[in-house]
Amino acid sequence: MTDTSKKDQLYEMIKANPFISQQELAVQLGLSRSAVAGYIAGLIRERRLLGRAYVLPGRRPVSCIGAANLDRKLRSLATLKMGTSNPARQDESFGGVARNIAENLARMGAPVALTTAVGDDSSGRALLAHAQSAGIDTSATLILAGTCSGTYTAVLDDHGEMLVALADMDLYDAITPAFLAEQSGHRALPALTVADLNLPLETIAALLLEAVRSAVPLVIVAVSQPKMARLPPDLTGLRLLILNQGELETRVGYPLRTDAEFAAACALVRSQGAQDVIVTRGGAGLFYTRRDGQLRQLAALDAAVVDVTGAGDAFAAAVCWSLLHGSDDLDLACRRGLKLSAMTLECEQTVCPWLGADSLDDIDNFDAAGPLALATFNALY
Repeated sequence: MTDTSKKDQLYEMIKANPFISQQELAVQLGLSRSAVAGYIAGLIRERRLLGRAYVLPGRRPVSCIGAANLDRKLRSLATLKMGTSNPARQDESFGGVARNIAENLARMGAPVALTTAVGDDSSGRALLAHAQSAGIDTSATLILAGTCSGTYTAVLDDHGEMLVALADMDLYDAITPAFLAEQSGHRALPALTVADLNLPLETIAALLLEAVRSAVPLVIVAVSQPKMARLPPDLTGLRLLILNQGELETRVGYPLRTDAEFAAACALVRSQGAQDVIVTRGGAGLFYTRRDGQLRQLAALDAAVVDVTGAGDAFAAAVCWSLLHGSDDLDLACRRGLKLSAMTLECEQTVCPWLGADSLDDIDNFDAAGPLALATFNALY
């Protein structure tokens, strides 16, 4: 077999399984690993592959950067009483905003790469193994020796509503601009970057600069009011900021009670450099900005709430999926987000287990005059 036919055969194997290792390729093709590396280098030079992640042209991944941790959910079996012991049920699952978004996207068929940090413990190994089994590329993960993987513990009432959550997320401070720069040679240029605010301020600032340089859209997802301090003052380069009402209030420094106040707050964030803003409000629906200078509102879908954990991440994933597939229409993106959020609310798992590539198909032609009532407010510029 000629070198050209070997290289073509190797290319077809990578095309069928972009996560195949060089060792697996070597064994299946009867080649040395160094020969496989040489063929891959040739494919990269020919631009048939984009970088060491074996990403094919037209299949550039969504790069999710941020938290991947072990979620513990303690759900009360009756009305909670403070100051005493309460009977409860405990569940453990894989979580973290960036990881949750990555798994949702992977389940919908998108190519996804996850950059995160884990400890050199059983939780970290399990997190990475689960992500890889879902089709997520974790090759840019930072493994920290002598460190425990991140944890998020939520206390839910007997209706599934979160009362309080405790997060041990300090290890993500190790995802520095220097680390990301180190990894850039190992990662293909993404089609879209999604970052959560578990990252340090200087890392978020570096991602904004990179978004300007590379022209790759950047979506930032807020995680809590205290971590809004990690969002830089200058948001130039930001395609979309997704946050909730409390996080927006923290950003602008005052409470939001009226439609006009929401409009003014969103206009302020846009004046700081963000192209668009989505503000989620739980059962009250959401606001989103439009390029025509208007703020619009969508009502939430009805859902039989089983567990709220992961619903916001599911919403963000569906919005990112919409952007990835070429739709700049935030109305459609938000409708898709509301549907996936409702699906997630109605199951116990952090990521809906029956989510698939066709889960959002029937929302595309949803009648705007139907249950998702639309209201328009002039933004204040």
